[in-house]
Amino acid sequence: MAPELKRTPLFEAHRRHGARLVDFGGWEMPVQYPTGVLKEHAAVRGAAGLFDVSHMGEMEVRGPRALEAVQGFVSNDAAALGDGQAMYTVVCLPSGGIVDDVLVYRYAADRFFFCLNAGNQEKDFAWIRDRVGTVADCVYRSDEFAQVALQGRLAPEILQRLTRADLAGLRYYWFTETEVAGVPAVVARTGYTGEDGFEVFVSPAQAQRLWDALLEEGGPKGLVPVGLAARDTLRLEMKFALYGNDIDETTSPLEAGLGWVVKLDKGPFVGSDVLARQKAAGVGRRLVGFELVDRAVPRHGYACLADGGAVGTVTSGTLSPSLDKPIGMAYLPSRLAAVGSRFVVDVRGKPREAVVVKTPFYRRPY
Repeated sequence: MAPELKRTPLFEAHRRHGARLVDFGGWEMPVQYPTGVLKEHAAVRGAAGLFDVSHMGEMEVRGPRALEAVQGFVSNDAAALGDGQAMYTVVCLPSGGIVDDVLVYRYAADRFFFCLNAGNQEKDFAWIRDRVGTVADCVYRSDEFAQVALQGRLAPEILQRLTRADLAGLRYYWFTETEVAGVPAVVARTGYTGEDGFEVFVSPAQAQRLWDALLEEGGPKGLVPVGLAARDTLRLEMKFALYGNDIDETTSPLEAGLGWVVKLDKGPFVGSDVLARQKAAGVGRRLVGFELVDRAVPRHGYACLADGGAVGTVTSGTLSPSLDKPIGMAYLPSRLAAVGSRFVVDVRGKPREAVVVKTPFYRRPY
């Protein structure tokens, strides 16, 4: 008998909105609403969209040696963070493969908060706890939070009407504790769409109140609820990696184009010796962005061909709603990774010409 799917605190809201619900990593999540993926995508690019991301995981590393502990297992430099600042980073295996990509929020030198990918949260917590050992305390907090993401150029205007926090002064990748619609909240200027916006953490009991208040305030300005399908097309247009598709335990951050979050000069961390050798020698493959020359849609798992044989695999692909072009990502040998390089994607048995392009595919106009 299949295990029962988990539901976020906003499950009834999704049913009320008429969402089509799917199994997403063990969670029953909205893939799209009756307006459809294209309109949801366009709303985020043109006005604003509201996402339920309550399935994401949360944990903390605490104690006098918390910074030391965090530095030992993240690739980015947590010592560079100020109180109230966040960073994107990866957590690596000793092999250099990626355990997960996570966001780290520094409350203080003795308190770091983590947002974990939904399907990895239990694995991540166990892995981090084992690496931290007695150096600091690890606290699993996923049951204490619901999370929504308000994304789009009108997101600051919408959210500002519901909070006293100075959002104009809240810089990108900084966060603050405040109230939104009378609900205690943590507001972070972060997101996964390429647009301006915020991710808001509240208690599960208050999630419905927050969701309804945001839609009531933003609805007249074009705010709509957005599901997983449009979230995927939005992030792909930005070449944001999705764990399980574009990155996993078999890929290194240097191969994935995430070298900017690998700070080898900060001191050792799990996997840093392997990554240092990779950097010195050069990686044999790279994650690239490409467009299909022909009108076809590349999908995850499609073979990439060159020189008479397979050279890689599509990790993510779609028909870009913003650009009206077929776009995708794939790992290719480094010799084929330069912008302008050409190869072939096998689309359901038909060869389709592809060209490596500069990314992100989409750049916002504001």
